[in-house]
Amino acid sequence: MAVVEGKRLRGSPWLLLVPSIVFMLALFGWPLVQGLLAAFTDNGGFTVEPWKRLFTDAYFLRALRNTVLLIVIVVPVQLVLAVAMAMLVQARPRFLAGHFYLWTIPLAVSELAAGLVWLSIFDSRGYLNSLLVSLGLSDTGVQWLNYNNTGTMLLAVVLAEVWRATSLVFVIVVAGIQMIPKDFDEAAQVFGASFWQRLWHVTIPQLKPSLQVALILRTILALQAFAVAQALTGRDFPLLVGETYQWYVNLQNPSVASAAALVVLVLSLATAVLYLRTMRSQAVAK
Repeated sequence: MAVVEGKRLRGSPWLLLVPSIVFMLALFGWPLVQGLLAAFTDNGGFTVEPWKRLFTDAYFLRALRNTVLLIVIVVPVQLVLAVAMAMLVQARPRFLAGHFYLWTIPLAVSELAAGLVWLSIFDSRGYLNSLLVSLGLSDTGVQWLNYNNTGTMLLAVVLAEVWRATSLVFVIVVAGIQMIPKDFDEAAQVFGASFWQRLWHVTIPQLKPSLQVALILRTILALQAFAVAQALTGRDFPLLVGETYQWYVNLQNPSVASAAALVVLVLSLATAVLYLRTMRSQAVAK
């Protein structure tokens, strides 16, 4: 009897995981299988025609380049800003609650709403051009979102993304800082360490798990950026997820859309593995 009960207890953890496994298979596994089938098969069987159409499309390489640029610029800027904001919160300035709520307000704003807000700023008749004209710095304003001005379109999308999503990284970093024992920082102060020395040699190493989570999550979300750029620039500044939408909805080609979505998936997995291996190897080296 005791042996039977022991077997039941040993098997019970796996039984508890069954609902989660079924949920993940239904939520992720089945759509992935459907996407693979759509990207590699047609009525005649196996095919790579959707991939040929995707890679020869004039917008795809531009979308890939713009998405990579967005990640390379936005993610480091957001990480630096989030750490700086978290350190300020750790210093407990006056009106701390006001600072915290002000910085986290963008979390409640949807991507499309954020894009429309920044469109009202960068539009040819928007607030920024009105300010430039009123100050005498420009006669007619600047065409920030003109399709010929790739640099200014990138600037507008970057600013909108930084404003909208830095608060997410900030919340993760603040949670990580709260878990660091104050004894470490106080001991470093006793031995005469400066603020920057404490930051680089005490705070940042202890924050690595939180920074790892923030980097993975934010990079994946940056790969999925769509609504902000769509509201600001339309298809003049294409992104990978935007091209997936175009192929599926406007061009009515689910096979090519599935191929584009798989590119996003591969890039997401590759960046996640890169972060995990890089930060783990640094921790082991130290």
